[in-house]
Amino acid sequence: MTIPFADPALASAAARSQDVLLVASLLHLMSHYTARDDGEQPCVKLASVIERHLCALSRLPDVDPVLRATCEQLSERWAGLVDQQMPRPAKRSILEHFIGRRPAGRAALVS
Repeated sequence: MTIPFADPALASAAARSQDVLLVASLLHLMSHYTARDDGEQPCVKLASVIERHLCALSRLPDVDPVLRATCEQLSERWAGLVDQQMPRPAKRSILEHFIGRRPAGRAALVS
């Protein structure tokens, strides 16, 4: 029984093809982020997906150094954008903080 070995050239071509697919999908996502109706807020989830794609591209082992650096920088910028758009939790006063942590059974006894 012989075991066929994969041709390194085919493996390299498949990796390049996957890299191109990742770049193409990233560009597609970015174009959808900017194409929104007037007054419509940017989508935080889409920005987060774009940031993850940029991060994944920057971590590819055989990616061009210029592309890697660009993806790293853009990933940081998109991460900042996501952080800015995330809804902030409502601030509670110290009294509300302690009242909110009271066990449910205790509230019935106090009333």
